[in-house]
Amino acid sequence: MKTLVICSGGLDSVSLAHIVAAEGNLTRLVSFDYGQRHRKELDYAAAAARRLGVPHHLIDMRPIGAALTGSALTDDIDVPDGHYAEETMRITVVPNRNAIMLAIGFGVAAANGDEAVATAVHGGDHFIYPDCRPAFTEAFDAMQRMALDGYADVRLETPFVHRSKADIVAEGAKHGTPFAETWSCYKGGEVHCGRCGTCVERREAFHLAGVADPTAYADPDFWAKAVAEKEAR
Repeated sequence: MKTLVICSGGLDSVSLAHIVAAEGNLTRLVSFDYGQRHRKELDYAAAAARRLGVPHHLIDMRPIGAALTGSALTDDIDVPDGHYAEETMRITVVPNRNAIMLAIGFGVAAANGDEAVATAVHGGDHFIYPDCRPAFTEAFDAMQRMALDGYADVRLETPFVHRSKADIVAEGAKHGTPFAETWSCYKGGEVHCGRCGTCVERREAFHLAGVADPTAYADPDFWAKAVAEKEAR
């Protein structure tokens, strides 16, 4: 199927783009600027589109993002350190973010004759983010079929929704994903901080997958302590 990939520029979505491209189905990447403090991730999404030879649609959602207040990703709120399983990581939720982005993605897909929209939500997201859970993606797929009924037939592809980030690293490695050309850190500094939830999860995923992590971290050892503290609870 001709497939549009929602691509933030992060490890998961860039890996998904490479996998879909290897299958010969990739048509375009769609990214969103919603005022995230780690906006530099969008540069990595653009680079992925150039590398894979497909169009890159960058959607300006900053006015919408400004109204989705209360998140450490968009407001002047410190991004917490620690493992994603920590209750404090809920401050990184941007309300309804995936629902809004996917709705736009489906519109772009329908307008361009694509047959699927693929997103890289995965099992590790379920604890914190309600719009990454299987119940949401299944309901959203059904809703979009009704929204486009009689105009276009576009389905939602979520190949990682029941899989771990370590699985994504393993699959991405098989398909030649240049992991150094992806960005995860929510703090958006010069290098990955190594301490925020997404940095800890990223580093742990490489460890579990048995794949060398090419990422430069400001604090490369914090992840092990964060994981150990989570497992001790």
